[in-house]
Amino acid sequence: MSGFDSLPLIFFLTLLVLLLAGFPVAFTLGGVSLIFGYLTFGLDFFNLLPLRIWGIMNNYILLAVPLFIFMGVMFEKSGLAEELLETMALLFGKLRGGLAISVLVVGTMLAAATGIVGATVVTMGVLSLPVMLKRNYNPDFSTGIIAAAGTLGQIIPPSVVLVLLGSVLNVSVGDLFLAAVVPGFILVLCYLIYITLISGFRKGYAPPMPEAELRKFGGKEKARKIIVAFLVPFLLILAVLGSIFAGIASPTEAAAIGAAGATILTVIQRKLSLITLKEVMLRTTTLTSMAFIILVGASAFGLVFRGMGGDVYLASMISGSELSPDLFLMIVMVIVFIAGFFIDFFEITFIIVPVVAPLFKHLGIDPIWAGILIALNLQTSFLTPPFGFSLFYLKGVAPPEISTSSIYRGIIPFVIIQLFVLMFVFFFPDIATGIL
Repeated sequence: MSGFDSLPLIFFLTLLVLLLAGFPVAFTLGGVSLIFGYLTFGLDFFNLLPLRIWGIMNNYILLAVPLFIFMGVMFEKSGLAEELLETMALLFGKLRGGLAISVLVVGTMLAAATGIVGATVVTMGVLSLPVMLKRNYNPDFSTGIIAAAGTLGQIIPPSVVLVLLGSVLNVSVGDLFLAAVVPGFILVLCYLIYITLISGFRKGYAPPMPEAELRKFGGKEKARKIIVAFLVPFLLILAVLGSIFAGIASPTEAAAIGAAGATILTVIQRKLSLITLKEVMLRTTTLTSMAFIILVGASAFGLVFRGMGGDVYLASMISGSELSPDLFLMIVMVIVFIAGFFIDFFEITFIIVPVVAPLFKHLGIDPIWAGILIALNLQTSFLTPPFGFSLFYLKGVAPPEISTSSIYRGIIPFVIIQLFVLMFVFFFPDIATGIL
């Protein structure tokens, strides 16, 4: 192997070592890329990079990212999530595990209404975990359900992750949204089966709600709560996803509809104020800035890596090893899963995916199918210690008696379920692509 051939490998390993050492992602991506870019291109690199960044920032599809984030944060402030959870808990209260089922259903609806994992986990952690513990639910079981239900925003559209993957894989975000619907609800169904079985076989894990509380919930009040709790979020989901699937709006336009709709709902709920608006805008700006500064660094990384011939080098390695497309995709899935223990989904999306995306095309792998598999796989990065963000979010809002080890134990069955669904979609691609 010549020195030039080994340069892409040295570049990638340098970046990986620095990230694992704990250096900030955006500045590490950009800084290492600047150094290796100068070594590869000389001063010409500093003429090429601004053009590359401008091309990325001028991408109309990426406008959906801040709009979907705004929609999710505003919906969280509307207070509808609290009403939805309370109503679901009372509806399923007679069942063993009824409260757990309500958390799952609410997590699914919040995923479809917000697409933001952090907002969902924090909201449900604050609202439902104290209630579950008060009802003598097993702490491990409770925390596992909340953390897992919160990650559904990764795969159930509209998902910020799918928007970013669509941009990186150069495929239609609308097609990714459509392809994610069936795998997402298969995952929800598997969670539901698990909750039902555990609640049935381990009766102390998830007792039903007391009859006294259930009797308070009836008549006209029951009908009103159900209508408000279900109909209002459903209308927001219908406005966003319905406009995309019907071909009326692009994902970016639908995100704008969702942002406006969430604001109107907050006004109707009488929760909108200048303070609330400022908080929503500040959080949206912070999250968007974090995503886009990483994207700028990732753009520099992609430019340097390809300029070194890294994509050609990898393609020749794959051709030389005579890997089948399925085996190569399986190896990528293993790498993404392992990387999820140490780095978050932004870093995986902008570092690993751009490297393998050209190889998908080279090997004839359907990029939509690959995108759904990666999105399912990225869910595990939120739940796998030591750097699972859902675990951090939940620990931050959990009562003091909930230990970190309890949260870690609770997520193990749900990570196994996620991997099962991932393998299911891997071996049966039509689950994702058959709807297109």
